[in-house]
Amino acid sequence: MKKLALCAVLAAFVLPVSAAEALRPVVVARGLDNPWALAFLPDGRALVTEKVGRLRVLRSDGTLSAALAGLPAVDVRGQCGLLDVAVDPEFERNGLVFWTYAAPADGGNATALARGKLAGERLTEVRTIFVQQPAVDSRAHCGSRIVFLRDGTLVVGLGDRFSRRDDAQQPGNHLGKFVRLDREGRAPADNPRRAGWAPELWSLGHRNVQGAALHPATGELWASEHGPQGGDEVNVVEGGRNYGWPLLTYGRNYGLGTRIGEEGPKPGFEPPLKVWVPSIAPSGMAFVTSDRYPGWRGSLVLGALRGEALVRLTLDGRRVVDEQRLPMGQRIRDLRQGPDGWLYLLTDGQDGELWRLER
Repeated sequence: MKKLALCAVLAAFVLPVSAAEALRPVVVARGLDNPWALAFLPDGRALVTEKVGRLRVLRSDGTLSAALAGLPAVDVRGQCGLLDVAVDPEFERNGLVFWTYAAPADGGNATALARGKLAGERLTEVRTIFVQQPAVDSRAHCGSRIVFLRDGTLVVGLGDRFSRRDDAQQPGNHLGKFVRLDREGRAPADNPRRAGWAPELWSLGHRNVQGAALHPATGELWASEHGPQGGDEVNVVEGGRNYGWPLLTYGRNYGLGTRIGEEGPKPGFEPPLKVWVPSIAPSGMAFVTSDRYPGWRGSLVLGALRGEALVRLTLDGRRVVDEQRLPMGQRIRDLRQGPDGWLYLLTDGQDGELWRLER
């Protein structure tokens, strides 16, 4: 009964898609090999990662640089490779950019965080400042996102690596967690620091983080993650909290459809703000703060891989009151609001494109 009620509620949230007819994707760049993330620079340029291991500069005229030299070795296989990229909020002072990638390691690979200084189209002082522990021999659930908090620290979402899902509930490791770090990769003194927790830990019980953004009004960290065969989630991720995976999930075992954990809610675990059954495979996400799209200000927008759509959630505080799915005809890997107020979407695939979504 609970499952049927949940699905009925989710279905009621989906609005007609006729508004998609008024949206016009404008190709800004093409020929990207599995692009994964986009980050805007203060001077009008942007950075784009390609999962195959390339970090490139998108110039203000729409042309792309060659791959920037100096990145650490990247283990490219399956869902793993070069992943997210973020520009330091104080970039104009310190020139720092940060990125996550699958780092080769004894025993397999591990999602790692690196940083470097960008001068023109050249990286200097490149170093890896954090490596997920333990390394795992896996080609799955490397996906991660980087978000700077208002205090200048940064949080990084880390997957459970698929084969180690039970470790998402073990606070002594980094699998299926968010970690909070300073610019040097160190654990801030005011991290939760609960008994048995790794010092970098911010939250636990996550499966495969694919989108994250800071709420423009509250400064809260919002994130999306993939569920297994249903159970995709949006959460507000707070320090010291447990988000349930794999003990609590609306997802099911692949193929079999059998239950993995309880559906919840349950004391001691944070319930998701939004769940999708069946899955849409949410990706990058952003809050709309501009007036480019009438009626959208304050909405949370997400890309969808499996759904090949732009998904807009209308919010009332932390409550999702409506959902609108706008078909894009392509798997959407990342989504960001640009300095000009337009939404920018990266399409997934070996011939990926960057779109500006205009009206």
